[in-house]
Amino acid sequence: MAKVVVTGGAGFIGSHIVDKLLARNHEVHVIDDLSSGSRDNLAHASTVTLHVLDIRSQEAKEAVERLSPDFVVHAAAQVSVRISMDQPALDTELNVTGLVNILSGLKDRKGSHVVFLSSGGAIYGEQVAFPAKEDHPIKPESVYGLSKRVGEEYLEFWSRTWGVTSTSLRLSNVYGPRQNPHGEAGVVAIFCERLLANKSITVNGTGKQTRDFVYVEDVAEAVGRAVDTRCIGEFNIGTSKETTVTHLAEELRALTAPTAEILYSEAKPGEQMRSCIDNSAAKEKLSWSPKVDFGQGLRHTVAWYGTKK
Repeated sequence: MAKVVVTGGAGFIGSHIVDKLLARNHEVHVIDDLSSGSRDNLAHASTVTLHVLDIRSQEAKEAVERLSPDFVVHAAAQVSVRISMDQPALDTELNVTGLVNILSGLKDRKGSHVVFLSSGGAIYGEQVAFPAKEDHPIKPESVYGLSKRVGEEYLEFWSRTWGVTSTSLRLSNVYGPRQNPHGEAGVVAIFCERLLANKSITVNGTGKQTRDFVYVEDVAEAVGRAVDTRCIGEFNIGTSKETTVTHLAEELRALTAPTAEILYSEAKPGEQMRSCIDNSAAKEKLSWSPKVDFGQGLRHTVAWYGTKK
């Protein structure tokens, strides 16, 4: 059993990671300011200790120092591409300064390991190869993608300088239960909430843009494998399959409100046309592969949002 700190552990992805770590009998502490996460996401996790702290704060750094964890899973982040373009300083403060503050609490913890939730879509930018491998050129189209790449560089520095090793998981588009529909990220969640209320949904752009949608429990399992193996480096975590946003909209409409209208509006700045990542390195090094197919994942997701109506 290891002691693990999960930043952002009351959030969408973070709370699923907490579940997976508890199932592996680890001692889990969560650092979350509850700005987008919720205590409800941890209500079933009675053995977890929640520290309500901002990752940028001195108190958060001191909590990491005091807890002296074997692992930190850094899931806390500003995750909206659009917000990153409108408020680049905010994105950098949360995604770079916040990470560095948490890492600063590990400077005397040589041998600790960080699992960092990076981005497999936003880091690569407009791809020249499909699906993209980890050695694909890195030319992010958004400040969000840039901040995630900078985070990876900080982790490499921390490893060389202070002996804190790391795994960066470059996630594709994650969806599933507990995703917050009241924000700028999470198209599946936004569509589900509107369709379950029998309202129209709006696709930004032509709808022909593609994404690699990966189910949240598969992502949580990838984090569990990273903790199990302590593999060092960057790994794509996705399905290696492209799905158009229009196809997503039509699938969700068929599951929820077949007569609802699908509308289209202008594309948003910073959003890529195609995104799909190659997961073969994760299969080889982490013994990980996605288990939940797209149709099954959508059905699980719709069922969960249906209980929240």
